[in-house]
Parts: sequence; C-alpha cells; structure tokens
Amino acid sequence: MDNLLSIVTFLPAVAALILAVFLRGDDPDAQRNAKWVALAATGLTFLLSLFLLSGFNPADPGFQFVEEHDWILGMKYKMGVDGISVLFVLLTTFLMPLTIGACWTVEKRVKEYMIAFLVLETLMLGVFCALDLVLFYLFFEAGLIPMFLIIGIWGGANRIYASFKFFLYTFLGSVLMLVAMIAMALDAGTTDIPSLLNHQFGSESFNLLGIHVLGGMQTLLWIAFFASFAVKMPMWPVHTWLPDAHVQAPTAGSVVLAAILLKMGGYGFLRFSLPMFPVASDIMAPLVLWMSAIAIVYTSLVALVQEDMKKLIAYSSVAHMGYVTAGIFSANQQGIDGAIFQMISHGFISGALFLCVGVIYDRMHTREISAYGGLVNRMPAYALIFMLFTMANVGLPGTSGFVGEFLTLVGIFQANTWVAAVATSGVILSAGYALWLYRRVVFGELIKESLKSITDMDRRERVIFVPLVAMTLLLGVYPSLVTDIIGPSVENLVSNYQTAVLERVDATQVATHH
Repeated sequence: MDNLLSIVTFLPAVAALILAVFLRGDDPDAQRNAKWVALAATGLTFLLSLFLLSGFNPADPGFQFVEEHDWILGMKYKMGVDGISVLFVLLTTFLMPLTIGACWTVEKRVKEYMIAFLVLETLMLGVFCALDLVLFYLFFEAGLIPMFLIIGIWGGANRIYASFKFFLYTFLGSVLMLVAMIAMALDAGTTDIPSLLNHQFGSESFNLLGIHVLGGMQTLLWIAFFASFAVKMPMWPVHTWLPDAHVQAPTAGSVVLAAILLKMGGYGFLRFSLPMFPVASDIMAPLVLWMSAIAIVYTSLVALVQEDMKKLIAYSSVAHMGYVTAGIFSANQQGIDGAIFQMISHGFISGALFLCVGVIYDRMHTREISAYGGLVNRMPAYALIFMLFTMANVGLPGTSGFVGEFLTLVGIFQANTWVAAVATSGVILSAGYALWLYRRVVFGELIKESLKSITDMDRRERVIFVPLVAMTLLLGVYPSLVTDIIGPSVENLVSNYQTAVLERVDATQVATHH
C-alpha cells in the first residue's frame, strides 16, 4: 500500500472529523456512540500499523515507506520511518485504544474529549513520521493544543494553572528550535531531513559577543534544539511543569503524557541532535550526562516525600527519563539501544501505573496516599496488577524495565564511570519510593471505613491491563523483539557520529601541529 503511513497517521483525525460533523447532542446514547467511534478508530489504526511492522525490513538502516508530495509554498509533505521511529509509531497506536478504554467513565463533554484524543494521536504519529523540518515542527507544536485542552477542561481543581504552565514551558523551548530550523534551512538550502542528515554544519569555533563558541554553528544549533527537547523529556531543571500537569490531568491524559508525549524529546535527540550536530553533541555530552545523573538522584529523592500518588509516579518518570538522556549521549550502541528500549518499556509501565491510580481514584476520588491502606483485602486482582507494574518500574529482572535500565547503564559506564556510579544509585532509590508507595496503599489492615465497601477491578479495567502486562513481560524475557528492529539504524547512527567526531579530533591535531 503506497500511502500506508499517511493512512495510519491521519485515520484518527478523520474519525475526529466524523464525530465533530455527524454526532449531535450530549445524551447518553450520543456519549456512548462517541466512545465507540473513538475506540474503533484507534483500534483500526493499530491494526493498520501492524502492516507497517510486517512490511518493515529491519536490515535496512534507511527510511522506509517514504511518501513525498509537493505541498504549499514550495514546501514538501514527506513521511517515512526507520528502525528508530517505527517502534514509536507502534507504541502510540498500541496505547491509544487502551487510553480510550480508560475514558469510559467520563461523562462531561464526551464527544469533545474523544475528538481531542483522536487529534492528539494524529499529531503524535506525525512527529515520528515527518521527514521534513517544517512538517516536523507543525506536528511537534500542534500536539500541545489538544493536551492543553485535555488538562484545562477535564483536569482537576487546579487545572488552568497546570495547563498554562505545560503550554508555556514547552512552547517557549520550541521557539528557539524554530529559529535554529530556519538557520539550518538557509545553510543547507533544504528542509528535507534525510538530506540534512548528510549535510555537514559548520563546526569551526568562533567568538560571539566576546564568548568563545567551541564547535561553532553546530553548538548554537544544538543548544536551540536542546532547549526544546530537554523541556519535552523533561530534564532537570526544566521538569517542574510535569508533576503539575500529571496531577491535574485526567487519567487518560496522564497516560498519554507519560507514555508517548515525553518520548518526543528523546526521539528529537536521536533524530536531530546526535546525527546532525555530532561535534556539538560530543562537546556537550559531559554536561548532559551529569544533568541526567543529577535528575535520577534528585527526582528519586523528591519522589520519596510525595503525598500524592500521581506526583510520585510523575517524579519517577523524570528519573527514568534521566537514564534515557544519559544513554543517548553516551553515544554508543548499548547506550542508545538501552535508551530506546527504556522509552518503549516506560511507555507500557508508566501508562499502566497511571491507570492503576485511575482505578482507585474512580472509586474514592482522592489520590492522597494516606487515604488508602489494606486494599489487598478487598481488591486482590488490583493488588496483583499494581505489584507487577511496581516491580517493573523498579527494574526487576524478567520485566522490560530491567532490560532498559541495564543496557543504558552499560552504555553510560563505557562513556563515563562516575556518571554510571551515580546513576546506578537511582536503581536503589526507585525501589525505595515504589515499594513504599505499594506498602502504604495495598498492605496492612483495612481500617478506614470508607474502604470497606470498595470493589475490585471490573471486566473493562482488567481487559485494559492484559495487553500492558503481556508486553511488559514479553519484552522482559525477549528483548530482541525491539533490539533487532532498532539495531541497524542505531549502528548506522553511532558509526556516522563517531566518524564525524574523529574527523574533528584529527583536524584539531593538524591545526595545533601547524
């Protein structure tokens, strides 16, 4: 199928348009129809994305399923996937039907809620498939709008503050990226991403306003992109929007935010920072490695003192993204393989943890840890599911969480032993906050009167967790499902990166010799 990638990307948006135009009223029948249309559309999108995977050739490190059309004002509409992006497309299409399933209890403006998620899915898929700078930027920025609305309309008591903080942080970071993209297009004469990957941006050092810029133009471009992707990840110290956004977002919004939206930052580093600005990435790598190490330890300690379940899991996400950024900028095969694996794995695990919080929030309408205790007595199935994902989050061998952390730590160790030592302490700290949360919520005597009539998970909730459990365990025992697909693309990225860095070292030695 020639336009398979475009069909997968835009099918949810078409469903959103159908809902907007044809569905009228807000009675229970209309609400139910809106949910079923959204579920059918996201389910069909996932099935079509499996055709992408079946037709994908992992041995080819280049872009596949490429579509190219002339667009407005001389710009090109160009889409394609390689070994790195195809898995993010699948992660997105896999999680969206489960997210829609988690929205089943929503009763306020249901049609608009479903439209927001369907449009968001199209924009997220576009980010991972775009092969043109302008197209990438449009998808990347437009994704803010539905998420802003999801938090701002369907969120908690403090939702307006959280949604504006989320929007302003991520938007301001991206303004610098836009400036950099214009500079890149002027320098290379094209906005075509595959062409830019082969274009060598200037790396000669120069003085700017009396400051010596090591790595020249590449460093300035790298910083501009870093500003955007670091906020999106989010990295310490620009992570403060995330806990607020998570706490105020509805359950389904938190799932998408943690499982997919955060991954756009890591994907950006892999698609732009390392391959296009290798010299600058090499110069800046020690800074990113130490920022990541600080993030892992600091946010793990902050997670230990949280009273709100969602805030604790949000800080745990920042810590896990610390492993991702450190793995990427260790710039070796194990580090980058581990970083991508960690992102995919974190998508399943963190999404499931937010769903676990949603299950008891729907019953008790509070996320305070102190409001619970002894749930195992009334909710044995829930206790089992929650324990599995708590252990996966800690990185228990046999779960996908272990593989991602282990691989990234091996990669980081090759790049910087001290950073690896600090980062490894995060494994112990994560066990501390995750198990402490679990003990306080699930174990102990069932003392509180309000909990004595609480019911275990219903069939819909169990069905949502089944695919997440399956993927977490499957990737834990059979990680080559992921590593075989990403391997050649990552190998190609690492070899090009190391060649560019070695050329710079040789050039520097020649210059100093003369």
